[in-house]
Amino acid sequence: MTVHEAAGPGPAAPPQAQPRQAALGAWIGSALEYYDFFIYGSAAALIFPKVFFDTSDPANATLLSLATFGVAYAARPVGALFLGHLGDRLGRKKIMLSTLVMMGVATFLIGCLPTRDQIGGAAPLLLVLLRVLQGISAAGEQASASSMSLEHAPAHRRGYFSSFTLNGTQAGQLIATLVFIPITQLPDSQLLSWGWRVPFWLSAVVAVVGYFIRRNLRETPAFEQQADAEGVAKLPLVVLFRDHWADVLRVVAGALVASVSTLFTVWALAYATSDSVGLGRTGMLWTGALANVVALGAIPLWARLSDRIGRKPVFLIGAAGSAVMMSLYLWSISTKQFPLVLVVGVFTFGVVYSAANGIWPAFYGEMFPTKVRLSGMAVGTQIGFALSGFAVTYAAHIAGPAGDDWFAVALFGAVLCIPPVITGITARETHRVPSERLGLRPGISPASTTAPRSTPARLEQP
Repeated sequence: MTVHEAAGPGPAAPPQAQPRQAALGAWIGSALEYYDFFIYGSAAALIFPKVFFDTSDPANATLLSLATFGVAYAARPVGALFLGHLGDRLGRKKIMLSTLVMMGVATFLIGCLPTRDQIGGAAPLLLVLLRVLQGISAAGEQASASSMSLEHAPAHRRGYFSSFTLNGTQAGQLIATLVFIPITQLPDSQLLSWGWRVPFWLSAVVAVVGYFIRRNLRETPAFEQQADAEGVAKLPLVVLFRDHWADVLRVVAGALVASVSTLFTVWALAYATSDSVGLGRTGMLWTGALANVVALGAIPLWARLSDRIGRKPVFLIGAAGSAVMMSLYLWSISTKQFPLVLVVGVFTFGVVYSAANGIWPAFYGEMFPTKVRLSGMAVGTQIGFALSGFAVTYAAHIAGPAGDDWFAVALFGAVLCIPPVITGITARETHRVPSERLGLRPGISPASTTAPRSTPARLEQP
């Protein structure tokens, strides 16, 4: 459907250049922000057990370090409730700017932390506090960036343009890996004293660049038209849970597919480089880097396909396929044959997982109307991501004292892919629904909802 710009109260299409600008802003901002987020994952697997925790028990130190990785995911639902509410009242752009600054500051400060040897048990406590700030920031990042690109996009290309958010996330993960590869080549004495800090300090540059890029973005026409025509909801969360609770549950279940990413990037890395397997740190980091390179190409291709055949079949390919391929990947690590690990890992994370990962911004975002879209995406995804984040901690537990029971972890990962499959089966197909009717039931007009309203957001005082 083509939406034409009009002077009246109907929905108006943005200028042709806006979808590209919004997608680019979402891509760059997400890449920069998730660089910060993912360098923590690499450090939690490779560095922090030796820096912030008691090294007399390496297995327990690794378990505690991986638990701090999950702490950010526990904080994300809280951040989603707060930032989602603000994003549906004040606009997408303000949230995109605030999350970037918060992430940059928290990550830079992690690089400045004293170690356990210097201040004792206070060191891991400070680490956890800053990790919580990272989690709150990440809670609003993807939902606001995805809403921005989705609401600027032409109706028939929403999948493609909204996929730039996740493409940027993969780029951020790639950059984080590439930064860590030369760092890990340092002698252990230098790596554990100052070398690990460098990637975190670079976040200051990341935050400044990202802020200036996003500052020039315009608010989405859909949000502005909603505010002008009806006003914004006074309590978006009330509207969300009253009218759209079933779709929130679908998003929570669908977001559990992210457990594939956390198991791949954190637990599998720790397992592969452990004494029981003995694969090199550099080789495993390159596996993740190459998988992300492939994902950069696969995500827009899957997204284009979803614009043609629908969100549901593409999402199901990714969710069901990831359950199978993650098991094969962990098995390949157990063989200790690096070429096999490389091939299976790149195909698992770069190709198969990208089918679900690349199209969820459109798939989830199209379940909700404009007035609660950011809240719906933020709350649903962040609860699911929180559970996925702690999948790493639970995997470390069920892997046994030696941390080498890969089959138990593979089975656990496969079980976590069942709820996303259910989401893919039960959700409505939305790829051909006009943008102004997204989130509405048949027979309901956009103006007929009974949500609590306030004056347009841009006229309100802070």
